[in-house]
Amino acid sequence: MIAVVNNHGAVVRLDFEEDRRRPLPVSQISITRHDDQAVAHIAEQLHEYFARERRRFELELAPRGTPFLQSAWQHLAQVPYGTMTTYGELAKCADHKSSARAYGRANAINPISIIVPCHRVIGANGKLTGYSGGLDKKEALLQLEGCSFQACLF
Repeated sequence: MIAVVNNHGAVVRLDFEEDRRRPLPVSQISITRHDDQAVAHIAEQLHEYFARERRRFELELAPRGTPFLQSAWQHLAQVPYGTMTTYGELAKCADHKSSARAYGRANAINPISIIVPCHRVIGANGKLTGYSGGLDKKEALLQLEGCSFQACLF
């Protein structure tokens, strides 16, 4: 995985190396050096997550986006470990019941994979939908967590 942090160590972006989204433009990255120590806190928590020792991340997040995107990602971050929801449920719970597509788009461009758990959102038909790291990774993450469907979460 590739992690980008700001000067305070807050996570700006976390992607799979083969992420299907366009990479973050260099003009939007303030740190352009490779520094494993700067992201060691992220790597440690990810290792714990994959070892099933961590269910909640305790990291400062600093994704960049519009106020709507920030709000959508905050709601997405509240989807509990081991549960799945739909784009429509996310929108409804956030009091934007007619905005399922907008929430789907926000989910699609979520810049912080796994930690902001876009993998926990499925289509209204119960099927897995797009995931920037690939549907195989989405399915593996859901299996790792032993996910079950849950409607309104917050």
